[in-house]
This record gives sequence, C-alpha cells and structure tokens, in this order.
Amino acid sequence: MTDINTAQVLAQIRDLGAPLQVNDVAKADSDGFSSVLARSITAVNETQQSAAAQASAYEAGAPDADLTQVMVSLQKASLSFQAMTEVRNKLVNAYQEVMNMPV
Repeated sequence: MTDINTAQVLAQIRDLGAPLQVNDVAKADSDGFSSVLARSITAVNETQQSAAAQASAYEAGAPDADLTQVMVSLQKASLSFQAMTEVRNKLVNAYQEVMNMPV
C-alpha cells in the first residue's frame, strides 16, 4: 500500500480553495457570458477526462499511478460537475422566471 503524502494532499486542497485572481475576473468581464460558460464547460470536461485517465491507469496497474492522486482527481471532477449542474439549474430557473413575467 502506498503512503499518503499529507503535505501534497493539503496543498491540493488549498489550491482548490484559492480565490480567483484579479486577472481572471477582469477577463470574465471583458468576455461575453457565453464564452465564459463555454470555457467553464470545457474545463469541467477536461477535469473529468483527466480523472478517468488516471483511474484507468491505476486500474491497469501503472507503477506511477498513486491512489491518493486518483481519488483527489475523481473528487475534483465530481465537484466541478456538480457545480456546473447547479449553475445550469439556476440559469434555467432564471429563464423560466423571466418568461413568466407579465408584459
């Protein structure tokens, strides 16, 4: 069984909780909403593909595949997909409210 590198896991958790950089916010303001949404969907897709590739490598018995890294990447992919789904639900609800407004 592999040893869990606590410092590495904590560093990844801190990276996940890092606030947005000012450049990210400025870029989001200058781009349109659809391009920001498209980039977000692409990032979620890449995260899921990366996690699936790491899981497949671990299942195949690759010597460089670490169970801790696989589990962290799978959790990242799951959380990013859940967040994207919640954003989609909020957008659909907002659209429905706008469409139900009296003219």
